[in-house]
Amino acid sequence: MSTYSTTPRFLAGAVCPRCEALDRIKVYSKDDKDYRECVACGFLDELHFPGNTRELPTRVSAPEPSAGEDVVRILPGDSGKS
Repeated sequence: MSTYSTTPRFLAGAVCPRCEALDRIKVYSKDDKDYRECVACGFLDELHFPGNTRELPTRVSAPEPSAGEDVVRILPGDSGKS
């Protein structure tokens, strides 16, 4: 499965690993594979992404407390709602 579209897009701030040119890397998908290419020197590389990585739990992605858990309120009058 490819990550990028078939239309080439430039990556802002990307540096070419060969010629070190800034903002010259474009990424695209071709034949269900992802590629990065430097338009300055012609560097071409197939990109490989790890499959099914586990998302780290954060304040935003953490599940709501279950019925057996209590929310700790530190400040008096704090309703727990933002």
